[in-house]
Amino acid sequence: MSVSIVKYFGSQLGKCGYCTGINCSKSNGMHAYRLDCQDYQNLIDRGWRRCGNYCYKQKNKETCCPCYTIKCDALAFKLTKSNKRILRRMNRFLRDGKRDPVEQAARAGNEDDVTASVDAPASEPQPQMPDKRPAVINVEQAVSLAKAQKSKAKPARAAQVPLTQSPSQGSTKSAAVISNKPCKKAKQMRLERRQAKLGDIAQQSSQKAFTQEKSLTDFLSATSETNKHHLKIVLVDSSDTQRTCADEVLALYRKYQLSLVHVYSEEFKRTLPESYALYRKYQIAIHNDPPKDRSAYQDHLQVSPMKNEKPDDGPEMGYGSFHQQYWLDEKLIAVGVIDILPGSVSSVYFFYDPDYSFLSLGTYGSLREIDFVQTIAATTPALKYYYMGFYIHSCPKMRYKGKLSASYLLCPETYVWILLTDVIRSKLDKNKYQRLNEDAAARDVNEFLLEHLDEVLLLLDATTCMQYKNYVQITGTDSDRVEIIEYSELVGKVCAHRMLYVNMA
Repeated sequence: MSVSIVKYFGSQLGKCGYCTGINCSKSNGMHAYRLDCQDYQNLIDRGWRRCGNYCYKQKNKETCCPCYTIKCDALAFKLTKSNKRILRRMNRFLRDGKRDPVEQAARAGNEDDVTASVDAPASEPQPQMPDKRPAVINVEQAVSLAKAQKSKAKPARAAQVPLTQSPSQGSTKSAAVISNKPCKKAKQMRLERRQAKLGDIAQQSSQKAFTQEKSLTDFLSATSETNKHHLKIVLVDSSDTQRTCADEVLALYRKYQLSLVHVYSEEFKRTLPESYALYRKYQIAIHNDPPKDRSAYQDHLQVSPMKNEKPDDGPEMGYGSFHQQYWLDEKLIAVGVIDILPGSVSSVYFFYDPDYSFLSLGTYGSLREIDFVQTIAATTPALKYYYMGFYIHSCPKMRYKGKLSASYLLCPETYVWILLTDVIRSKLDKNKYQRLNEDAAARDVNEFLLEHLDEVLLLLDATTCMQYKNYVQITGTDSDRVEIIEYSELVGKVCAHRMLYVNMA
């Protein structure tokens, strides 16, 4: 069992990256020392999102630009004409090595599928981190304490009721109709037979064309050894693993409560200079931002609180944080930072070489990631969703995410998924904050109530982990009660009882 350990920061106020307002972006934040992959899946299903080790949840009722978590059902996804144009453009470039002059002209114009969505997938601003460093804790010792604490009173697991499909209705055969029509002349009968035959041929051709419509996989697998260029996508593990320490180092580690030493896959470390250089180039050319140093890049896109987990019923690569590297021949042209979770692939960030903007790499990367989900779902059916981060309807430049078919928004009050339709869009046009769930009686099934407070797990120091009820009995104080309740309501009952809340002085 993996244990999540978090330090809650409470309310945060900062500059908004969508409307560029000052001190109008309102959220709640926490630092994650470690996150179990299932716990993070539960958190993003309650509107949380991570940037490195920092996790945040927007206060949608109060913030300037409400952010709705958005996901796409990859198995129900359908390609649009715009998607197909981008895929054909890439395939032509790989085959011939030439830019399509027609597409270049379209980019110079105002074509929505090219200009409005090319750079958008990576333009989502990152949260403003709080000006305080979390306490250094001994993570491994905390995990051991949590396991011992949970073994004392292991709650019964709620039975999972499988969803059932309603039986399909059987089709009925129409009865044959016998008519006594008068005899027709031979010439007229031959003409009718010919017309009927031509109609059958046309219908068969139409059915054949329909059945042969290309899928996303068909477009992406249209490669040849004779292509001018070759695109290779490499999945690189960026999740942390623990380095084996010598006895003397381990002793120092325990004495001074040093933070965990992280190491990453050899391929990740080998290609780090290329990925960092690409990130700098992207930030300068696309966002006109001052280049971040390497440590900031690592804090933003390399560091992850999740370990790589490989359960027997999970995908081959396991769960955790990964980079998808897009290599054109021997050159790195794009990187997709993703989290693979028990129910989804969550897109963290995407950046690319501006020299290849003509390929609409932002949208192409999204289509590649949807195809990746479809591939995983073939062996792990529970993992069928593609999370795109936040949908910000009040910011027109961020509405592109809602263009993917079979997309759903998370209701910020009941935490159920609502299909994104034109009706929802029109409501958001009138009022930027919406409950989304029209059922006024619906409640959050994972709602945290005061009666659940006693079982919240607290980490008090390097050697003490206990439930809240025991903490109050031993210390005789409940001075942190309000903050702990706020945290528990935001993460939900399940995570409040599973995760360790760091409550160190």
